[in-house]
Amino acid sequence: MGSIISTFHIDWRIIVAQLINFCIVLAVLYFFALKPLQKLMSERSEKIARGVSDAKQNAELLAATRAEYEAALQKARAEAETIFQEGKRQAEAKRMEMVEAAKKEVNVMLANGKKALETEKTRMVDDARKDVAALIVEASRKVLGGVADSTMDGKVAKEIEKLK
Repeated sequence: MGSIISTFHIDWRIIVAQLINFCIVLAVLYFFALKPLQKLMSERSEKIARGVSDAKQNAELLAATRAEYEAALQKARAEAETIFQEGKRQAEAKRMEMVEAAKKEVNVMLANGKKALETEKTRMVDDARKDVAALIVEASRKVLGGVADSTMDGKVAKEIEKLK
């Protein structure tokens, strides 16, 4: 073994010094690199685990919220349909009311128009009788050649009154 030591120039003091240096480097690396790295890795693992659990909770919350949203939407649609039907019914009632009012107004207008026409007809007939009487008197004067007098006008007027 002595020959190996002398061939490779191995000195036991250098080996001990190297061993001490190695232990010091190992201790420094352990305390300043490995421990903080392990701490960082464990914190990172916890953070990831919390993120996964939060994601699961959020997914459950989202599903519950979506179900509530759908229920509220269905309820709103039902209410909208009810309101629409009620509005439609009210509009139909209002339309019928307006139609009835228009019919009454038309009937009133027709009645007023008939009264006006009847009045106008009566007035026109009276005017026509007066004109006819005046024409008859005038024609009688011309035919009789001035023999007609005011008494004759009165008699003709009375006869015309009887015709009414």
